[in-house]
Amino acid sequence: MAEQSADRSVQASAGTVPPAPREARTTRVVDDRALEEVVRFTSDLISIDTTNRGGGEGLERPAAEYVAEQLADAGITPRILESAPGRANVVARIPGADPTAAAMLVHGHLDVVPAEAADWSVHPFSGEVRDGVVWGRGAIDMKNMDAMVLATVRAWARSGRRPARDIVLAFTADEEDSAAYGSGYLVAQHPELFEGCTEGISESGAFTFHASDTLRVYPVAAGERGTAWLKLTAEGKAGHGSKVNGDNAVSYLAAAVARIGEHRWPLRLTDTVRAALTELATLHGLPADLDDAAGVDALLTGLGPTASLVQATVRNSSNPTMLSAGYKVNVIPGSATAFVDGRILPGGEEEFTATMDELTGPHVKWEYHHREVPLQAPIDSDSFAAMCEALEHFDPQAHAVPYCMSGGTDAKQFSRLGITGYGFSPLKLPPGFDYQALFHGVDERVPVEALHFGVRVLDRFLRGAEARAEEAAR
Repeated sequence: MAEQSADRSVQASAGTVPPAPREARTTRVVDDRALEEVVRFTSDLISIDTTNRGGGEGLERPAAEYVAEQLADAGITPRILESAPGRANVVARIPGADPTAAAMLVHGHLDVVPAEAADWSVHPFSGEVRDGVVWGRGAIDMKNMDAMVLATVRAWARSGRRPARDIVLAFTADEEDSAAYGSGYLVAQHPELFEGCTEGISESGAFTFHASDTLRVYPVAAGERGTAWLKLTAEGKAGHGSKVNGDNAVSYLAAAVARIGEHRWPLRLTDTVRAALTELATLHGLPADLDDAAGVDALLTGLGPTASLVQATVRNSSNPTMLSAGYKVNVIPGSATAFVDGRILPGGEEEFTATMDELTGPHVKWEYHHREVPLQAPIDSDSFAAMCEALEHFDPQAHAVPYCMSGGTDAKQFSRLGITGYGFSPLKLPPGFDYQALFHGVDERVPVEALHFGVRVLDRFLRGAEARAEEAAR
């Protein structure tokens, strides 16, 4: 342990936040400047087009340089690490008050999915701030969180505060594709930068979900389904389209794709999803019979709109998404291919493999086009409790509950270093604001007040006991 702590201390020295004079330490940590900066940083980052079109086509370097500049201005030494020309990541470490404590990773990606300007009310890369809302691609996924992290750590530097434990910041490339140029590269090539990290937080959790006019739920992610993108290939006999052909690759493939698309996966409740259903049932005053599919389906029906938080994570899934075959209408091709977006719950890998073997049949081969592990994090941990406490402190009407993400994040890659991942990017959202629909959607935007809330919650959570003691003393 002593050797590990010494290693962390050496690494931390590159990112030391200089202490403020004693008189400065009486100021508020999340000051007016922090609230102004989080809005400005969100807008500025949105205006830097970091579109990731997949297949290696992306440019995060300008955003990485912007992030590094804000960190350096606060006395935090960043490292820009390029995995390929233009594909840049930023990593920095802020030493905590207790150098022997396990470190916390706070990570966010800098890339965004494409946006077609003609479909939007504002230009998707304008970063326009209008009527108390910041507009543009990345406002929710996830330049808002990047900005909240920057504003929070800069506020610490001004006030002289330090987090309870080392905080490692990682701003990554390529999350919106395979992560090969981002977190995958960092984990494979620079694992030493994450020495001592045992837990991490990132996107897709701690947002307001208005379950009713009087019930505000904040789902905190403690799990992710695994990624199982599949390539299906059917081989047959090529020939003339006018001839009878009982060995038709397109027919084989079409039948397999239809079986996959129509398959009803069996119920599979992980610990996280079971806890989510139990707590949501209690909040809605509903019985929770979770021992069979009929009971779960009845509960999901009773939950109404709230069911959307868990509905996609009670089963594995497989959705056909792409088909390719032939080159001329009167030519039967010798092969045909398709792609399927599969998602696997923790513990569901064997079931998924066996089911795919059965559904594809004897004439279609399948293989993983891209695969990532499912994740599950403990909900009885001190960190999970602290996340819930921080949310409920700044929104006394909040009900924080665990949930499992239907998709995935960079937490999958960081899990290879033994880092347990949670989805915690806090936002207090008004009624009618459809957070989930704005992920990769048109007119993506985030309220200014939601960003302010997020900075306050992040500060309280990441500084831990010190922040709670300060609050009690006021």
